[in-house]
Amino acid sequence: MKFNLSHLTATLMAGVICASVFAVSQASATSAPPAEMDAWLKSSKLGAYDKNENWDDIIAAAKKEGEVVIYTSSGRIAKLVKPFNALYPEITVTVHDLGSVKTIEKTIREQDANIFNVDVVTTGNSGSVIFEMLNKHRIVNYVPHHYIDRIPVGNRDPLLMRVNEAMVFFYNAESYPSGPPITNLWELTEDKFKGRVGIKNPLASGSNLMAVMTMIQHADEMAAAYKRHTGKDIVLSEGIEDAGQEYFARLLANDLVIFKSGTKLAVASGKKGQAKPLISIANMTYISRNDSKGLVNRMMLDVDPVAKLIYPTFMAVGRQAPHPNAAKLFISYLLGSIDLNMNSKLEKPYMEGASLDLLQGLAPYYDPGSISPRSDVPLPAGGEAWDIMKGWEVDAQYMWDNAPRMRDFWTIQSSK
Repeated sequence: MKFNLSHLTATLMAGVICASVFAVSQASATSAPPAEMDAWLKSSKLGAYDKNENWDDIIAAAKKEGEVVIYTSSGRIAKLVKPFNALYPEITVTVHDLGSVKTIEKTIREQDANIFNVDVVTTGNSGSVIFEMLNKHRIVNYVPHHYIDRIPVGNRDPLLMRVNEAMVFFYNAESYPSGPPITNLWELTEDKFKGRVGIKNPLASGSNLMAVMTMIQHADEMAAAYKRHTGKDIVLSEGIEDAGQEYFARLLANDLVIFKSGTKLAVASGKKGQAKPLISIANMTYISRNDSKGLVNRMMLDVDPVAKLIYPTFMAVGRQAPHPNAAKLFISYLLGSIDLNMNSKLEKPYMEGASLDLLQGLAPYYDPGSISPRSDVPLPAGGEAWDIMKGWEVDAQYMWDNAPRMRDFWTIQSSK
């Protein structure tokens, strides 16, 4: 192991998105919130008191609050400060770009110390978000009423999705002009790819941990793919439980390159002029860096047994948020304009002009690797790839039940 510092219909698109969060749709909290939280919920008109919403009153109250504090796993949220302030100059936007793991850790640590600082929490890492955050009353689900009919139930219950994303397999189109260098993922464990596959450290990234665990969860399909590739039944190594674990054990033994930065990983696979570029297991949204950074990454659209590993990124109001109305307003902004619909004409650059006016908080994520929770948002250019690629969805229950064991597995195997 090495270390290195044709668009489908709206109905079909909504179905694809809903499928990715179906596993968490029954995981909502059942216990009553603490008394002090319940009083805050009542005064903020959230939770059980979220009824008969008056949006004009919310905007007025948000302006009076004057600030919104965001803990996020995505650095792109910071790109929204100026456009949000252009609409609401009375509200100061404070963004803490923490990554998925630290977003959860910081929220929990502060609340355990009776510090209620955050207004909006947006992150992935489904198991922890649902079971450690939502079910323990550390965050509150909130869906602006004017979007309810535009967001399928599976994308807003038990928790509102901000975007649906995926991990995919990138190769360098300049080095492999005729197409992907592999047809089966098990090829990456072979000598010809020794030291030539990269991934961001899953112990420090919730999205990457979800990807690894989703592949391990589908151990039977991984075993079947191995047999299709080799013609033989897989033989597990000592201490390995199934074909999913075996796959990553072999990748690590084949000098898998572990990155701290997803951006550097995307460059490692997509930079021009390389003789032997890496294959990267990376966030699908990095395909947008081809335009912004001159990379030549290309996705493997049809690889056995799976091409994309789908995970939701959620957003919610933090418990006892000091600026609850500003939180509501910012969450609404992240969903895009109410005027946005399937017939909207959107053109690059999406962060400017009429496109930004319509996309609003969706603008930094309007690329083939991010899908809005709304059923009425047109796919971006290249977005048809999402529907073409076979995908496996993260299972929040599996994540919650098995994450500690999987972290131990990764630590042991990566230390060999």
